[in-house]
Amino acid sequence: MVPDISLGGRTHGLLAYLYGPGRRDEHLDPHLVAAWVPELAPDPSRDPEATLKQLTDRLDLPVQAVPEHRRPARHVWHCPVRAAPGDRHLTDAEWAEVARRVVHATGIAEEGDHQACRWIAVRHADDHIHIVATLKRQDGRSPRRHDDYNRAQAECRKIEAEYGLRRLNPGDGTAAKRPTSAERAKAERAGRTATSRELLRDHVRQALAGAADEAEFFRRLTEAGVRIDQRLAPSGDVLGYKVALPGDRNRHGEPIWFPGSRLAPDLSLPKIRQRLGTDEQTEEQPTEHHSQSGKATPAHARRAAAGIVDHTPTALDVGDEAEAAAQLSDLGEVLDALAQTAPASTRQQTIEAARAFERATRWHTRAERADHRAVRSAARGIVRAGTALGRGEDGGATAMLLSTLILATIAAARWHAARHHAQQAAAAHQAAQHLRTAYRTAATTPMRAMRDHGRRLPGPARHRHQGTVEAVLPGQVGELRSEHGFDALLATLDQAQRAGHDPEALLERAVAHRELDTADKVTDVLVWRLRRLGNLPTHPPPPRTTAKTTHQQPRTARPHTATPPQVPAQPEHRPRR
Repeated sequence: MVPDISLGGRTHGLLAYLYGPGRRDEHLDPHLVAAWVPELAPDPSRDPEATLKQLTDRLDLPVQAVPEHRRPARHVWHCPVRAAPGDRHLTDAEWAEVARRVVHATGIAEEGDHQACRWIAVRHADDHIHIVATLKRQDGRSPRRHDDYNRAQAECRKIEAEYGLRRLNPGDGTAAKRPTSAERAKAERAGRTATSRELLRDHVRQALAGAADEAEFFRRLTEAGVRIDQRLAPSGDVLGYKVALPGDRNRHGEPIWFPGSRLAPDLSLPKIRQRLGTDEQTEEQPTEHHSQSGKATPAHARRAAAGIVDHTPTALDVGDEAEAAAQLSDLGEVLDALAQTAPASTRQQTIEAARAFERATRWHTRAERADHRAVRSAARGIVRAGTALGRGEDGGATAMLLSTLILATIAAARWHAARHHAQQAAAAHQAAQHLRTAYRTAATTPMRAMRDHGRRLPGPARHRHQGTVEAVLPGQVGELRSEHGFDALLATLDQAQRAGHDPEALLERAVAHRELDTADKVTDVLVWRLRRLGNLPTHPPPPRTTAKTTHQQPRTARPHTATPPQVPAQPEHRPRR
């Protein structure tokens, strides 16, 4: 059960929407289920003589009774309360009790207080109600509604338990501000799947991912097309910033600005400077995987990131909370970097994973960042390498990194769950689900090529590599053989041997590197670990079997590719010229 509190200035406008058909005729039978005094609240849907103006005047009466200079600018308190998907439909009487408990818990109208604010609860759908109150008490004073959002959340957790509803995770006060209903409606009218607040949060996080300094952060925001307004001191130093989407304006034609702290608690300029301040300016190491221009390729940047991210679960196990906070924050930067450079086939799922994991990077512990520059360096390498292709080495390296990120996010979820961080654990699990979907898309082509290679291996080679798997993972060959990636594993061992590696020693390194209990497909994880440890291509070429096949043909057989005669052959029943 989710409450969502907002303030407004037009009682009649809100009531007209609640009693109207909705934007898509989704409002069915709107009616009152509760009120401060039911006899004083006319219901326009049940009483043919009642009007919206009468109901508005009754609600606004305490506000209009005080002098104009004492009236709050936004005097309408609006709190939709929505049941979770899958919950049973509550009756009108049950929703009325929910409304009374919420206004009592938030200080709008405490039980037994006859001078409290006037309020009503409107139901126009099966799964939610809208509570509307005006913020002047009958005695002319303002209600004490400090921390009303968290108090409403706490009361809803109690209601869920008592009514047998789905119990949502309690908050800890570190979540980013949710978009308001008005923001969501505006996004729908504009044909966008996310609100301006959410899109700007994505832009700011992606600009911050791996940024070397503050100047690069603001430059990336500008290149992304985001409007920036910096607050400057008389000395010229930047004191703060706010951002806006181009074309996003209010009714007066002014840009709608969002300060960084309103996007998320860790996106204020002081918090961003804390993250950038201890950066050691670590650059990616030169390697033969660079292009001719000297710039690292997307495939190499993803390989390097996979090797670094692979150590995150171990770091979570051995470090304290401050170190874990830094590790997870930097892991979120890798996801943000991957989201902005992912191929089109996996971009949306990667963006959703980064959005979800953002919640898992923030709780009450402050990150200690002095010794955790490697992960941010990996994010920087991904951004600077540019957008990856969805095929070839880029596609295979993307699948390799996604496989590693799945295990890292699962480890983050387990770490949070062990410390009773319910919302952060749920966010990490949600991110892992999006990454699984992206991985299945990215890994389809390279894994198919490796499986085909493994199936075409000669019998003695397959037998030899199966023996290697049995020697390293005794008793597990039967279970691994049932996975689709088993042939790809055999092909990888064969390629490792051809590259000069000892397959058994390399497989032992891959198995000992990290536990496999959390892996959905053990063979897939081993394939990517072996290819990273052995520096094998992520998208191998097809095996060369043509020469062997030709050699095995009888010598009397005429090759299929023989040069045809200069004169076309004629049918046998016609005499040759």
